[in-house]
Amino acid sequence: MDTKLLELLVCPVTKGPLVFDRDKQELLSRSARLAYPVRDGIAVLLEHEARPLSDEEAARLAPTTHQP
Repeated sequence: MDTKLLELLVCPVTKGPLVFDRDKQELLSRSARLAYPVRDGIAVLLEHEARPLSDEEAARLAPTTHQP
């Protein structure tokens, strides 16, 4: 996933930042506790396509700070 594109993408539910999980090919939203799939290099940012993050997965995501 292109890092410049990742900087522009936000969670459609919370408008919070997303973290790319290269191994699982997912974009993770800590604030919404959702994992959005990336299929063939295309992020599918639809809430009904996302899977809920487990408590363990959510805990592993470090809190992010917003930088101006």
